[in-house]
Amino acid sequence: METKLTLRLNRDIIEKAREYAQQHKISLSRMVEAYFSALTSGNRPEKDEITPLVKSLSGVINLANDFDYQTDIAEQAGKKHK
Repeated sequence: METKLTLRLNRDIIEKAREYAQQHKISLSRMVEAYFSALTSGNRPEKDEITPLVKSLSGVINLANDFDYQTDIAEQAGKKHK
């Protein structure tokens, strides 16, 4: 049985979701339903498991072997809060 649901979301998010749904030839309602279904299915990855999205992003950024991200974060925070 289908039931109507009203959601209040950021307008920009709604527009991006509509565009995504249109590009993938799926209704926005079906897309939200699929998301809720996946969210509640119990088939979620374990906390430490790498998801397919993260796997697809691996190797996108090449950093020097001696790159220290903690130092970089501290420097960026210092610049931001000057």
